[in-house]
Amino acid sequence: MPVVISLLRGVNVGGHHKIKMADLRALYESLGLQHPQTYVQSGNVVFATKERDLSKLAKRIEGGIERRFAFRPDVILRTASELRDVIAKNPFALRRGIEPSKLVVTFLAGALDREIKGKLLQIEADPEDLRVGRRELYIYFPNGMGRSKLPVVLGKTLKKSGTSRNWNSVMNLLEMAEELEGRQ
Repeated sequence: MPVVISLLRGVNVGGHHKIKMADLRALYESLGLQHPQTYVQSGNVVFATKERDLSKLAKRIEGGIERRFAFRPDVILRTASELRDVIAKNPFALRRGIEPSKLVVTFLAGALDREIKGKLLQIEADPEDLRVGRRELYIYFPNGMGRSKLPVVLGKTLKKSGTSRNWNSVMNLLEMAEELEGRQ
């Protein structure tokens, strides 16, 4: 049974769209998803499923959250294999001095089209360093994200939903997914 990582957008941020992680796990179980485990409070869930159509599954999870919690966050799904690929393609992997808490991966709901990818590549990100993948953006914020204007620029440029996680979270989610894979 494939292991999937679910990344919810905009959950428990700034006091809005609150969901207790125990309630989120219970919801995933009610949707027939196996062994759901949450990581931190921002809506990360690792689970096993027989479902092969991840787009259909994301919509089912979004609908379940909307029925139970009265709001509909975007749900981005990646298999454990896809998350390993994201990590393997890290364009900053060989660069010295990278602080994992300042390296962010933005997971997109779908592949970028050529036009949007071209616009992203033209963004003057300095001092941040933006690298564009197929369904992910890798961004290094040397001074942290707090005062950066880059997220606003990206929000106006992207035409796909996305949600960001720092490198530490990405690695911890993969570790959880691999542990679940090993138990099956």
